[in-house]
Amino acid sequence: MSHAAPAVGPGASTPAPVTILLVEDDEVIRRSVAMALERYGYHVIAAGDGLTGLELFREGRHDLLLLDVMLPGLDGIGLCRRIRETGTDPILMMSARGDALDVVSGLEAGADDYVVKPVDTAVLVARIRSLLRRATFTPTAAGTGGRADQAGSPGRLDQSGQHIQSGESGQGQQHARLVFGELAIDTGGLEVSLSGEPVALAPTELRLLLEFAANPGIVLDRQTLLRNVWDYGWDGDTRVVDLCVQRLRKKIGAERIETVRGFGYKLRR
Repeated sequence: MSHAAPAVGPGASTPAPVTILLVEDDEVIRRSVAMALERYGYHVIAAGDGLTGLELFREGRHDLLLLDVMLPGLDGIGLCRRIRETGTDPILMMSARGDALDVVSGLEAGADDYVVKPVDTAVLVARIRSLLRRATFTPTAAGTGGRADQAGSPGRLDQSGQHIQSGESGQGQQHARLVFGELAIDTGGLEVSLSGEPVALAPTELRLLLEFAANPGIVLDRQTLLRNVWDYGWDGDTRVVDLCVQRLRKKIGAERIETVRGFGYKLRR
C-alpha cells in the first residue's frame, strides 16, 4: 500500500491525502477528531460502531485505522483482532484515561500504538505520522545500517556472524537475505519466511524484527527500541515494546528472541 505524506500543518494540502478510518461511537468526539485531522490534510472516513467499521475496512483501502476501545456491537479490541486476520494496516487505539487493561488488550490484539483520551490534536497527529513512517520505511531506515549494501557473495558471513546472501532489487540496488536458522529475512523485498513458509508481519512487527536482525546477539533495551522502531524521541510506554515482542515471538518462534532480564531483548544468532 502506498502512503502519501501528510500535510505539515493546518490548512496545507497533499496531492494524495492519507485516508484514515476512524471508529468512535461518541458523535461529538468522532466529529471533533475528524475535523481536526482534516485540517491537517487527512481524509477521514468515520463509523460509529464496530460492525460498521469492519464493513468499511473490508470495502476500501485505508492508510491507517484509529479505533476507540469502547464500541457498541463489536468493541475496538474485537475489531482490531478481526482486522488483523487479513490486514496489516497500522492501527492506533484510543483508550479511556488510566485504563491499563484497555491498553494492554488493544496491543495484544494487534494494535501498533495507543493514545489516551482526551488526546491533544498535536499528540494524535504526531502518533499518526510516526505510524505512517513505520509503514513506509526502507531497510536502511529500519536499522539495517546499510549492511545490505555490504553483503558479499552468497553464503558469506558478515562481521557479526550473520549468514548473508546478496541480491539485486528491482531498481538494481543490492540487498541482503539474512538467515538465522530457519528464519530468513529479505531486506530488499521486506519478506520474512520461517522454514520456507512466508510469515505475515504487521509493519511495526517487521520493523522490530529488522532492528533485531541488524544487531544479532546484541541486547537492545526498551528505550532504544522505542526510539528506533516506534520513532519516539521521549520516554514512551515500554508496554508497547513488550507486547509487540510477544506477538513477534508467536510468529517466528519464542526461542528466537531472548529476554535479558533487567536489560531488554536480543535476537539469537
